Amino acid sequence: MTGWTRHRATVLIVAGLVVAVAVVLIGGTADRRTGYLDPANPDPDGAQALARVLDDQGVDVTVVRDAAALEDADTDGATVMVTSTDQLGESTIGRLRSQTRDSLLVLVEPGSGTTGAFGISDLPFSVALDDPRPAGCTDPMYAGLSIEVDEAYEYPTTDGCFRGRHGSLVAEPHAGLVLMGAGEALTNDQVLRAENAAVVLRMLGQNQRLVWYVPTIDDLVGDDGVSLTTLLPDWLRPTLWLLVITSLALLLWRARRLGALASEPLPVVVKAIETTRSRGRLYRRAGDRAHAAAVLRSAARVHAADRLGLGPQTDTATVVRDLARRTGKPLEEVESLLGPTAPVPTTDHDLITLANRLAELDREVRRP
Repeated sequence: MTGWTRHRATVLIVAGLVVAVAVVLIGGTADRRTGYLDPANPDPDGAQALARVLDDQGVDVTVVRDAAALEDADTDGATVMVTSTDQLGESTIGRLRSQTRDSLLVLVEPGSGTTGAFGISDLPFSVALDDPRPAGCTDPMYAGLSIEVDEAYEYPTTDGCFRGRHGSLVAEPHAGLVLMGAGEALTNDQVLRAENAAVVLRMLGQNQRLVWYVPTIDDLVGDDGVSLTTLLPDWLRPTLWLLVITSLALLLWRARRLGALASEPLPVVVKAIETTRSRGRLYRRAGDRAHAAAVLRSAARVHAADRLGLGPQTDTATVVRDLARRTGKPLEEVESLLGPTAPVPTTDHDLITLANRLAELDREVRRP
């Protein structure tokens, strides 16, 4: 009976939350919204069930959707929770800090740009949770509770609960500021996993009033938009500049090593013998005797056709037949030198022998 008395409040709250989730998912709401963790969103990624249960538990929930409404709200002694923290900019963060001097400020899944604006230099880590994570801290508010979500942020601060390898899912870097890295614990879909409901209800129900701030990009002024520069930590910007300067210095250094450009008169005349020798050295270095032999035979056929008065489009069989008649050599011998089925030399010696025989055949064709 004693155990039931001790946990009765938690059981009743969770039971009420189950009913609220069922009503939200089935019935929906007239003021329906679709934003992530929006208190009027009945979809799985919304947080309407949590907002209704807080209201049923006697917490005065005030939803504000722009910075002007936040300034008009009474935040003294209240809990101010900010979702959609990726929509905050420098101006809205400044107004938020000024408005919550006497409040408990809860930031849900803030990124590095937002935490940096609150004086936290360490970067958050994105992690995946395979099992429920126990509180593992001395804070009595979370004693015996655990959080279970798919993905979350860990904040490497000294004070925090639900600690992991890189930091805590719920961190309190200084008094009056709470970083809630397990934002999925507030959603309609995952609020009933493990003790998520008890964790978020205790966190947000510490005061009688809760101001739920859903910032939008419309709150930003001038060039205060959420951009890459606002999301980057301050120490990374000098690093990027140093990288750019180093790259430019490397380009200049490599360009100087190439030396000045040398101008040559054009067109450049290259002797035929130099081209022939250069191509020969390339063929020899590559060991491509078949290609070298094909080039020699093609040149010999062209010269022979020209000597015999044949046209440039004359087929190989006609050239071979006329060469055999002109030189008096057997047709098979001429075929083995110039024909399409001529054997491919397998050694350098065979290639030299082929070149000499082709040269001798050319001399016989030129002989009157």
